[in-house]
Amino acid sequence: MEVTNIPTEEGKKQFDVVNKGDVVVFPAFGASLDEIDKNVRILDTACPWVIKVWNVVEKHKKGDYTSIIHGKYAHEETIATASFAGTYIIVKNMTEAMYVCNYILGGELEGSSSTKEAFLEKFKYATSKGFDPDHDLAKVDIANQTTMLKGETEEIGKLVERTMMQKYGVGNINDHFISFNTICDANIFDTNFTFFFHERQDAMYKLVEQDLDLIRYWIDSEQRIGPGNRIAHKLKACSNATNPHGELVETENWLPEGPLTIGVTSGASTPG
Repeated sequence: MEVTNIPTEEGKKQFDVVNKGDVVVFPAFGASLDEIDKNVRILDTACPWVIKVWNVVEKHKKGDYTSIIHGKYAHEETIATASFAGTYIIVKNMTEAMYVCNYILGGELEGSSSTKEAFLEKFKYATSKGFDPDHDLAKVDIANQTTMLKGETEEIGKLVERTMMQKYGVGNINDHFISFNTICDANIFDTNFTFFFHERQDAMYKLVEQDLDLIRYWIDSEQRIGPGNRIAHKLKACSNATNPHGELVETENWLPEGPLTIGVTSGASTPG
């Protein structure tokens, strides 16, 4: 059917391959406003839970809130979510969230404050254009990339709430902080069961408590395995614009001899 991917160079999609009247399919992660605003025929398969996050940040934008987005700045979904926010900063984990909160409190969390220049350098790929931490962190909301660990998103939200209470007082918290649950349940329906993404996360924690011999290879299809005891697999994904999905490498003699207990899991969007 001559379906092709829009190529990406240095984290930017190259739209010169798209012509007027072409059919463009948006994936489950959605697309940014720049991608939506094209004179093309659109087939939108964006996940409703992702759209829910867009609606939340767009609503908060009208109230002049800065969105603190728990996600990876080079991830397609977070790029799309950020495009619906007015002002935003993207934090990858609790460590980066603590850095932001420490700046808000002038260094009280860690005993020393970061300079504005150091802050902007650290988040130079993860903030909206013209971001000013001295002004834009006075009124914030929390959103997330729906596939991030739900427990960490919740903890980041609690940390930011405590920080704003400490900074502005408990009685003024509603003027400086707003939170709305955007954690994905990632419903996958069949005729008998409803599965939830967060249940897969919980199941993974239980899985690694078992006495496993093998679980560490990340593959995207069965063709990656064999022949000759060889496996093509991806390394841990990187949060950068040049290689957000992880490098593909090949390992020989990956499967040890003898009886083994192997752990297997998958992402919520992996085909059954």
